[in-house]
Amino acid sequence: MFEKVNPSHPDKVADRIAGAIVDLAYTAEENPKIAVEVLLGHGKCQIIIETTALLAKPQIVSIVHRIAGRLDTDIVIAPQDRLLTDNQANGLRCGDNGIFKGMPLTDEQMQLSKIAHDIYELYPYDGKYIIDGDRLIICQSNAMTKDLKRLYSNAEINPLGYWTGGTNVDTGAANRKLGSDMADSVTGGGLHGKDLSKADVSVNIYAFLKAQRTDMPVELACAIGDKTVDGIPYGEIVETARRYIKRLGGFEKFAEWGLVR
Repeated sequence: MFEKVNPSHPDKVADRIAGAIVDLAYTAEENPKIAVEVLLGHGKCQIIIETTALLAKPQIVSIVHRIAGRLDTDIVIAPQDRLLTDNQANGLRCGDNGIFKGMPLTDEQMQLSKIAHDIYELYPYDGKYIIDGDRLIICQSNAMTKDLKRLYSNAEINPLGYWTGGTNVDTGAANRKLGSDMADSVTGGGLHGKDLSKADVSVNIYAFLKAQRTDMPVELACAIGDKTVDGIPYGEIVETARRYIKRLGGFEKFAEWGLVR
């Protein structure tokens, strides 16, 4: 059983904005410290940013308008807590406390991810998809049921009929679709809107990739300030995550589909 949402779902729009702001921070500093919260809907977007990077509000507004349209945007930019910043002063250390469980993807999860991608290529609008054994549920905005039935004849499609979706119908918040992003993997935090020093980003990516490589569950825990996780230097875990994010094209691209791509 698995649920997947596409990049135009309001929660993923919030994730993408958060990711784009992190990308912006990496253009301002080589290794910025940043955490971003995004809440949007019904013409409004509220953003709180804690960071070491020098970011300008017009840059943030431009990101919101590009991804979500011309929402009325309220932005708070504050410096990151000094204790958190000082934790990284003499080399990379675990940037927060956390628990992490990476799980191998199942055939069912990969099947639904492909379905979500295929539908999104045809309908780049708000959508949610569920698979549970032989049962496939497709909720796709701005799509006629009869057209989707031609592609997925056995699916339950738009149970309430035609709908438009988007942020004028529903609210979105960053890190609210971790089930879609991670499948059976588990974390105590969120994947999006944070720099690579944060374990919520780097250790989650590391645990997920290791689970795919070994085809075994990976369970890890860390405390803020730890120099090693899973028996290896924390800096190596960060570099693994950095390469992964770079390969995808940045934090905004990562936010589109999460780890289950």
